[in-house]
Amino acid sequence: MNVVVVGGGIVGLSSAYYLADRGADVTLCEQGTLGNQSTARSAGGIRSQFSTAVNVDLSVASREVWDDFEADFGVDIAYRKPGYLFLARDDETAAQFRENVAMQNDRGVPSQFLDPGDATEFCPGLRHEKFVAATYNAEDGFADPNLAVQGYSAAAREAGADIRTKTAVTDVRTEDGAVVGVETEDASLDADFVVNAAGAWAGRLADLAGVSLPIEPRRRQVAVVDPSQSLPESVPLTIDLDTGSYFRPERDGAALVGGHFGGDDPAVDPDRYSESMDIDWAATAVERAADYTTYFDGDSRIKRGWAGLYAVTPDHHPIIEETTPGLVTAAGFSGHGFQHAPATGKLVAERVLDGDFSLVDVSALASDRFEDGDDLVEQNVA
Repeated sequence: MNVVVVGGGIVGLSSAYYLADRGADVTLCEQGTLGNQSTARSAGGIRSQFSTAVNVDLSVASREVWDDFEADFGVDIAYRKPGYLFLARDDETAAQFRENVAMQNDRGVPSQFLDPGDATEFCPGLRHEKFVAATYNAEDGFADPNLAVQGYSAAAREAGADIRTKTAVTDVRTEDGAVVGVETEDASLDADFVVNAAGAWAGRLADLAGVSLPIEPRRRQVAVVDPSQSLPESVPLTIDLDTGSYFRPERDGAALVGGHFGGDDPAVDPDRYSESMDIDWAATAVERAADYTTYFDGDSRIKRGWAGLYAVTPDHHPIIEETTPGLVTAAGFSGHGFQHAPATGKLVAERVLDGDFSLVDVSALASDRFEDGDDLVEQNVA
């Protein structure tokens, strides 16, 4: 079975590894260097607190891999589990939190619904009076995406995958309505299957295959900040869901601060966007964090930051399917691609080699949901 994987981020590398490990003849084409786009610019979150069952199931299946990653892949990915703390200002959001926790618990996730005052046990600097409810899961955390890329890329090569960097796919070849290979600047590659794991470029790749997918690149930013008050590494990744603000402890006493604060959110050209942090946005991000914690104020120093791309769908869920014969899509994760990469890679291998998905029921993630008007919207996004 010849398979071409397009995209050398964490989802493409995971797919290449699980395919090659099961005996497929895999060629991965990455237009730049491995993991250097959205993966490298991720905050590295790994969580199970989602508002839809399919996202929770992807998290549970992926966490089994993340928990054993160092033992299985020989790479310490700096995986820490201080938890995730979600905060609600509005009663409507709090009601959704209750439903989320019940659903998560049913699927084996030990999340808790909390009164705001009780949340200070996990985040001592929280101004809890701002909120009406919270949820917490001690098993959530974050890891270093670049180290995960190293682990998956080395394992994929060892399993026999041919990984080609600086190899852009310029066309997708079809015959009789089926995808049969790709063209690159250097070679024509035949394939029984092509895997679209192109992230922010996934919509463009689909266009080359003659199909349309609603995946758009959206710019997101992160700031590295010196807090005014010491931020213990035990503090969870904390999200004020109703404002979109979040922060988490980083190494050496620093913090990552981020969030998308509404307003215009246009699609951007993934080949031409600013990878630098906007200083006005960073100032706003720190002000938002200072509103609900004591860790930040006007004396907090913005050290540096960056911008990257989310590959966003209208309902903030990925598309995982065989979109057209011979083309398997694993893209549009809307900021959740890093944490769901292990399960996704296994699912891709199942679809290609077994003919169907079995690890997780991803029938809800087929692209025809957008035509059918299915109500599948992820609420826990920031």
